[in-house]
Amino acid sequence: MEVDGVQAGVGSAHSNPNKCYVIAHSIAKKHNLGTLARSASAFNVAQICVVGHRQLNTFGSHGADAYVPMKHLNSLTEVRSYLKDQGCEIIGVEIVDGAKPITEHPFKGPTAFILGNEGTGMSKQQVEICDSFVYIPQFGSGTASLNVTVAASIVLHHFATWAGYSEAKRVGEKFEVGERPQRKGPRDEVAKDPEEVVEERRRQKEESALREEWVEKFSVNLFDDDNEASGNASTSKLSSVQTQTDE
Repeated sequence: MEVDGVQAGVGSAHSNPNKCYVIAHSIAKKHNLGTLARSASAFNVAQICVVGHRQLNTFGSHGADAYVPMKHLNSLTEVRSYLKDQGCEIIGVEIVDGAKPITEHPFKGPTAFILGNEGTGMSKQQVEICDSFVYIPQFGSGTASLNVTVAASIVLHHFATWAGYSEAKRVGEKFEVGERPQRKGPRDEVAKDPEEVVEERRRQKEESALREEWVEKFSVNLFDDDNEASGNASTSKLSSVQTQTDE
């Protein structure tokens, strides 16, 4: 069975109402997106929402990025609106006032997670789109925080456990990899949605029609100007001949 171009198997989250989404925005190290996609595939994330640039670097995914649907959105405001349409609560992974430990599994249903920049944490704009926050408890004092992809893996594992996703099939000492989905767009770029393609074609058609209309009007005006100039020249010559005859 295929859902959004991704092979769905025993461990599929697509039939589970408690879907999981990840918002990828302002990730400092580009190769982290590939590692994030690998974790998203392992924990059956329904979709990665890539905000900002459509281009992306999936180095480090080991091909797992092909198994996770991705959607491009232009801004944080746009991604919030989209996820709300999916019935999601948006949870920021950050140590802020009111944040709950991820171990408490404070989830209610479909959820989208957003993580901050590795160096500076979540921006004000990122915080503003969140409904609530969670943090990952630490038990040692050797580091102030975790790498964003490590943090994402922990969070996604907790959500998958809470949501009751079925464990993927094991083969020997590893998990079975499903049939590789067919790529729908260029490498290292989020493929356009069918709706985006239709809208782009409509816009191109309108722009083409406007160009043709402009060229036609310009040609007509130019023709009229040429005729007027030719008529003025003929009148001038006639006046000159008339003057010579009178003399």
